[in-house]
Amino acid sequence: MNLFRSRVSSSIVSTMGEEQGSSASASTATSSSRAKTRSTWPSILRWIPTSTDHVIAAEKRLFSLVKTPYVVEQVNIGSGPPGSKTRWFRSKSDEPRFINTVTFQSKEDSPTLVMVHGYGASQGFFFRNFDALASRFKIIAIDQLGWGGSSRPDFTCKNTEETEAWFIDSFEEWRKAKNLSNFILLGHSFGGYVAAKYALKHPEHVKHLILVGSAGFSSESDSKSEWLAQFRATWKGAILNHLWESNFTPQKVVRGLGPWGPGLVRRYTTARFGAYSTGVVLAEEESKLLTGNYVYHTLAAKASGELCLKFIFSFGAYARKPLLQSASEWKVPTTFIYGFEDWMSYEGAQQARQHMKVPCEIIRVPQGGHFVFIDNPTAFHSAVFYACRMYISPNLETEHLPEGLTLA
Repeated sequence: MNLFRSRVSSSIVSTMGEEQGSSASASTATSSSRAKTRSTWPSILRWIPTSTDHVIAAEKRLFSLVKTPYVVEQVNIGSGPPGSKTRWFRSKSDEPRFINTVTFQSKEDSPTLVMVHGYGASQGFFFRNFDALASRFKIIAIDQLGWGGSSRPDFTCKNTEETEAWFIDSFEEWRKAKNLSNFILLGHSFGGYVAAKYALKHPEHVKHLILVGSAGFSSESDSKSEWLAQFRATWKGAILNHLWESNFTPQKVVRGLGPWGPGLVRRYTTARFGAYSTGVVLAEEESKLLTGNYVYHTLAAKASGELCLKFIFSFGAYARKPLLQSASEWKVPTTFIYGFEDWMSYEGAQQARQHMKVPCEIIRVPQGGHFVFIDNPTAFHSAVFYACRMYISPNLETEHLPEGLTLA
């Protein structure tokens, strides 16, 4: 997802402008010609008025709100994991795939913080956080394979193991291409699940894990899921369960509505981050750029990564391979961050902590829901700074928890 606000005067600014200009063409030689072909069919004449180019353009507009200079890259991760007999996965195409990446200018020797978005989202959802976090970290945010402005290969995974590998292995190829190691890894929601699974497989590269409203800790066998069995027994529950197991995603509804999709998404997201926000509502310009079309294009572009849903979670968002089962194998110090109003319960993190053999803390942020970094960005930044205090202020390792935050 791309681009840049041209208000800075450093040489990196011009580089960013060139980077943006080339990200639509240089990173994929044929993209400009495809764009020209598509331009002959105006969006208004298409049933689904979107494309990956629309995602990129919408993010460029959204990132006009960001003051910190940044560089956008389409990082080549090849056509499949090295040594694998499959492509990403069983794709018929041997063409290389790309991870859309944005790196923010930072102070020399700042610790690296890699940010991974959640399900149905993309890196632009962190737009309220980049400036503040870049004051202490070298921020790198990505669109996971199959989402946002990254490549969207056909999703042909057949089980949970292949689906996890889709995200873990593509992230590892991205890490190799960027030559990164010893970084802090932050993941939100489903991105937290991916980040945790990655850290379990490659702990040598991650020095601290920050899981924000992370999904994937509880399983359907949890005693609290009794309500689900009862609901499934109803005709409504049976229909919804069938749709889930058929991999009928929310994005398919958006696409099915065709030209009415943007309006539906705009109304929902405007309400969620406006009238029904649990914290600081979006300013008019923020709302226009985020909910106006960025969220729609992220959701409505070609189906790819979204199809992981039924393989990772059973109906009710219970993990098929819960992180709780791997808690004793954790090798990376971890901080959990949850908004007070997050529908994703922090109790799963509490249970996991009992089995962990590494430092672990759980921070709760007031006036924040599942998108706590949008709802209450100031408190969220304080939570991240506190979680990483030993990396950004080694002499203040014992500093007190910022006012308003609580430890669970």
